Amino acid sequence: MKKIAFFILVVWYYHGFSQINHPKASPLSKIEQTVGLSKITITYSRPAARGRTIFGNRADGQPALVPYGRIWRVGANESTKITFDSEVNILGNSLSKGTYALYAFPEANEWQLVFHNNTTHWGDGRTAYNPEEDALRVTVHPKQTLNYQENFLISFDDITHHTATLNLLWAGTEVSLPMTFNTQGLMEAQIEEELKGNPTVQTYYEIARYYQEQDSNLPQALTYLNKAIELGGDTYYFHRVKSLVQAKLGDYKGAIQSAEKSLQIAQDLGKDEFVRMNRKNSIDWNEKLKQKN
Repeated sequence: MKKIAFFILVVWYYHGFSQINHPKASPLSKIEQTVGLSKITITYSRPAARGRTIFGNRADGQPALVPYGRIWRVGANESTKITFDSEVNILGNSLSKGTYALYAFPEANEWQLVFHNNTTHWGDGRTAYNPEEDALRVTVHPKQTLNYQENFLISFDDITHHTATLNLLWAGTEVSLPMTFNTQGLMEAQIEEELKGNPTVQTYYEIARYYQEQDSNLPQALTYLNKAIELGGDTYYFHRVKSLVQAKLGDYKGAIQSAEKSLQIAQDLGKDEFVRMNRKNSIDWNEKLKQKN
């Protein structure tokens, strides 16, 4: 009986001990980045350099924290997970939407970055890693940076409606990977679907503004803006976008008229920024109109 009681006490003690929540040496981080109509989500842990040599070999010839030629989990603890909610193009290769484990095989002059289908491995999987389960493997080239990054960092930059660059940065090493999304295709599919239903004033305006920002389908954009004004009445932003479209179509006289209309409404509403923008555009377009004539 005493042995049973002792066993229960030991189990209780170690079970209770395992529940202690302590700070992690490599804290968990999650980032989300929208690119046009697509979203990228990354979950990873951020180890610190703490004075250690990170990549390759140390000065004494021994392997660094992340040796060359060996798989790395691109972070610490669990494998880094990257999720795309739409298809993405990476260095000319199509990758389906979904969640992947992100691995790397660093070398001195080039890295292999791997989007891996098997997301169940702890860390990098080591002997359990099977290259046949790779969804995509690409080659990138590391560069040395002047700024020292203490904690491993994943970030996005060069973001447009269609593109973004994924950056991996730790210590003085940076690796960049450009990505491209078919935002135009997604947008056109959405536009077609919205126009099939019961389009509202805002629907026509949003479509027109997208075309204006992309400098595409400008005659159609003008048609939708006129429709928005017809159904929704005069607003400073309807006329503002209309003026920009007219100017891109070379109708500077019409663009000036629309800008002046937008300016008047904006002035009445105290929208000083739009007053300034419309006034500047009108001056510029007057000059272009003189040159044209």
